[in-house]
Amino acid sequence: MVKVGIIGGSGLEDPNILLNPTTVSVDTPYGKPSDDLVEGTINGVECVLLARHGRKHDIMPGNVNYRANLWALYSLGVDVIIASTACGSLQENVEPGHLLFPDSVFDRTNSRQGTFFDGSYSQAPGVCHIQSHPTYNEKLRQVLISTAEKCQLVHHRTGFGVCIEGPRFSTKAESMVFKSWGASLVNMTMMPECILAKELGIPYATTALVTDYDCWKDEDHVTASSVMKVFAANVEKAKTLFVEAVAEIGKIDWSAEILRMKTEARESIMISPDVVIPFLTVRKE
Repeated sequence: MVKVGIIGGSGLEDPNILLNPTTVSVDTPYGKPSDDLVEGTINGVECVLLARHGRKHDIMPGNVNYRANLWALYSLGVDVIIASTACGSLQENVEPGHLLFPDSVFDRTNSRQGTFFDGSYSQAPGVCHIQSHPTYNEKLRQVLISTAEKCQLVHHRTGFGVCIEGPRFSTKAESMVFKSWGASLVNMTMMPECILAKELGIPYATTALVTDYDCWKDEDHVTASSVMKVFAANVEKAKTLFVEAVAEIGKIDWSAEILRMKTEARESIMISPDVVIPFLTVRKE
């Protein structure tokens, strides 16, 4: 049996997608997560839902405790994690209302705690030089893509995002530079969530919900209110996607993939191989 973690970005923190939801308060070695977590089932598959910005959406992107969020999901036994994130588009063909399944990210953030291995917790010793490519778990990413196809949701199979610090939107100069790099998306929460999942050895993939064209288009001036106008439709698409994707995830044996990822994470740590790191030890039933 697989247990799925769901990190809901803006607009996708509705616990009603779960059957028999139960609220769980969790503390972690890295502090409190953004909010209480909600456990329940979707299509008979155990799930844990976490609102990235808190259910009141009162935590700005740079203040999200990403380490606590990921650790809380790990502590509740999730095997894989799917996430959603609102994004601006940097390419004409990636239209507001579309979904995109990122295959990489360019990190422009500058104030976030991006590793568990910083010496603050004795169970995470050493320095972790985690491999950042592939950024997202390809097996899980393909499940999301195939589910979007099945649900007939307009989507893009590849593309990378530029993750900015926020909470401000980009200047036009920044937006034009990011576009010139070939990026498809600009976003404020893609990092360091994906990297922290890799350090835990947990398969992770995200779904970008495109809300606007940022400000590179002469006629477009992105604002919070304009973004919100696209939210409702995007959120419903994401809910449809996740409900169906969880059912597909539940049909797959993830044990070999999890073992591979935990082994790779353990081998990334500069410390004696004799040192046991509990959270990189595969659980035995």
